[in-house]
Amino acid sequence: MVNIRSAVTPLVSQSQSSGQNDAGVTSTQHNALDSQQKDSVVPLSVDQTVFFKTWLKRPMRTGAVVPSGNALARLITSDIVPNGGPVIELGPGTGAFTRSILAKGLPEDKLTLVENSPDFTALLRQRFPKAQLLEMDVTRMRMWDEPWNNMQAQAVISGLPLLTMGLRAQWNVVGACMQSLRAGAAMYQFTYMTRCPIEPTILSRLGLKAERIGSAMFNLPPASVYRISKR
Repeated sequence: MVNIRSAVTPLVSQSQSSGQNDAGVTSTQHNALDSQQKDSVVPLSVDQTVFFKTWLKRPMRTGAVVPSGNALARLITSDIVPNGGPVIELGPGTGAFTRSILAKGLPEDKLTLVENSPDFTALLRQRFPKAQLLEMDVTRMRMWDEPWNNMQAQAVISGLPLLTMGLRAQWNVVGACMQSLRAGAAMYQFTYMTRCPIEPTILSRLGLKAERIGSAMFNLPPASVYRISKR
């Protein structure tokens, strides 16, 4: 006769061993999956975090969810020269354009930053301590003669969301910028749209022309840069 107990015991042992091996494989697979999921989560940089928080607070004034990319920064600062005079930057945010300006060789103390967000100004003051930092509403620039009339800047680099501003605000900003520039200098403005963001009526009344100098197609989102100067 066949001993049933002796026949069944190896099968049970084999089944338990197989179950333990399966559980081991399953656990390994879960660990690998968890590891892949953790690796796939890309943490936000300090700039991205500050920018996104500021956008949540004031989306119409910030204009973008993330900082501008390097390609756009190089394009909008392409005409700056080290010894050409001061540079004014409007709405520098976390300093994407600022770093590109300084990389052109401009001394930091020749740079004026105009920013209205407390979160951004705290970061800018820490990163660019030698630059002149003006914490103010850019739409009120034209109400003050100083320092714009005597600036004689070689360029104004604008990161402002001009499309979300009304005609009066645009008039004040662009007018003050033109007052601050030396002869032959220009204001540089980027946009995500297919046209210059400054209203044609403002360009006409101030005797200005807008010329597209290029596009940064790999920026997020793609953007173009316009040079605004006297006719």
